[in-house]
Amino acid sequence: MSNDRCGTSRIAGCQFTLFPMSDKFADIILRALEEVDTSMVWKDTDDVSTCVRGDMVHVFDVTEALFLHTAKTGEHVAMSGTFSIGCPRDTDADSYMDEVVIPLNETKSNAVSQKAGCKFSLYPMGREDYMDAIYEQIDLSKHRNVEVSAVHYATRLDGDVKDVFRALQQSFDRVQEKVSHVTMTFTISANSPSNND
Repeated sequence: MSNDRCGTSRIAGCQFTLFPMSDKFADIILRALEEVDTSMVWKDTDDVSTCVRGDMVHVFDVTEALFLHTAKTGEHVAMSGTFSIGCPRDTDADSYMDEVVIPLNETKSNAVSQKAGCKFSLYPMGREDYMDAIYEQIDLSKHRNVEVSAVHYATRLDGDVKDVFRALQQSFDRVQEKVSHVTMTFTISANSPSNND
């Protein structure tokens, strides 16, 4: 995955909530956290969500790894969140920026094969031709080893978790190169019982 990943000097962040559909949800989340290296991001968790901030490479790496190590349990798990970069009120506080742009969880993540479905929506802020930027990334996603389909208010990606997050990151990265403030909402689900029908 690192071949297509690049660092950015701007602060990126993701606020997400993880939902293991199991009465053992606490153990599942804690075990996943033990397997994920979060040393390159600033992280804060409260009773609603978790926020990670830092270089875009590490923000995506940690978010993907937490979902992947939760989903590999075989339990139905979902994650919903928002990536953001370039927020006018954002500051360098509560973040870690470093010259290291190698995803620290990549080796462990690459060892896990896990299918998932994801819906995402891109929001290039303050740009009148925002739909052109969105359509461009939807078209590019068709060439990123994921199945792409249109749904109401979002785009759906299906495939291996690593390919899905790679497509999300590449879309987000390419838009933020042209637009100062970008947000991207997403919901990803794995091991859903409805897929067994």
